[in-house]
Amino acid sequence: MARWLAGRQWPVHPLAPGRKTPAANCEQCRVRSHEPSRCPCHAQGRWCHGFHSATTDLALIDAWWSREPRAGVGVSCGPAHLVVLDVDAHAAQVPDRDRLLPGIRIPEQVDLAGLASGFDTLALLAAYRQQPNPAEDENTLRVRTPSGGLHIWYVNSRPAVRYRSSTGSSPRTALAWQVDVRAHGGYIVAPTTRIPAGVYTPLGAVRDPAPLPEWLAAELTRTGHAAQASPVPVPVPRSRGRARVRRAGGAQAFLQPLLETVRECAAHAEGTGFTEKLNRAAFTAGGLAAAGHLNQAEARQELAEAAHYARPHQNRRNETIIDAALSAGASRPFHPKGLA
Repeated sequence: MARWLAGRQWPVHPLAPGRKTPAANCEQCRVRSHEPSRCPCHAQGRWCHGFHSATTDLALIDAWWSREPRAGVGVSCGPAHLVVLDVDAHAAQVPDRDRLLPGIRIPEQVDLAGLASGFDTLALLAAYRQQPNPAEDENTLRVRTPSGGLHIWYVNSRPAVRYRSSTGSSPRTALAWQVDVRAHGGYIVAPTTRIPAGVYTPLGAVRDPAPLPEWLAAELTRTGHAAQASPVPVPVPRSRGRARVRRAGGAQAFLQPLLETVRECAAHAEGTGFTEKLNRAAFTAGGLAAAGHLNQAEARQELAEAAHYARPHQNRRNETIIDAALSAGASRPFHPKGLA
């Protein structure tokens, strides 16, 4: 499967045997945090940092899967120009109706009885737009997940527009509740990958992703998934009674290493201190936001995406950790040297 996908110019990387998370990093990367772009493993032909190591080099792919034949296959969505809707069917507390379809007001007279999963919110979004339900789109590759969810694969036929990944539980950038978006900065589990819960199984006869429907492209743009040519200015909060001009780039540079330590936990299912690392990153972000260096909503989104990348099966717990640490950090405004 890895060779077949790479032959379509879709970069692939190994997943840990029996899991849907990236295979473990090397020992050096486990003990020393660094940016994926500076990782020595890549130059030495080793996989590392999940989708950052994805490749279409058949010789490298043969070497990787010869070393670990049981490894599953992950596809790096961004370089492959893929946009995949990851529809979840996990048991979860249904949020208020204003969070079901971000940016769309659902009137009180609309009966939401029985709504319980991403299948329902995606169908609701399609109905609002008077469009076919993507979950029933037989013209594109659809993959049933072992947990009962669904991956709906599309190709972004407009490479000039880059879509970002998101989680369906995000309060800021989400297509619909329990509908994740796998695009730039994310990966998707390839069909036929097996985990203890079952196999990622293609549905129907279609094995090729169809072009991303125009109406879905418009929805992704509306909900903030489309990359913008230039950032939208964010109002700077007041601190200590007077306005200050903050260097967001500097604050982001301070926060990014902490976010990277969270993402690196994806290489191992346990024993990485994930909770402590996420708590530290969120506490720091809360302090930076309280001091006016960051926009808290944007920081929360970055934290949620990093946590989801590392532990995609525990979104509710991730959000609880993030919200508690952000709140605690906000009580102690943080001015790093050079940004005060």
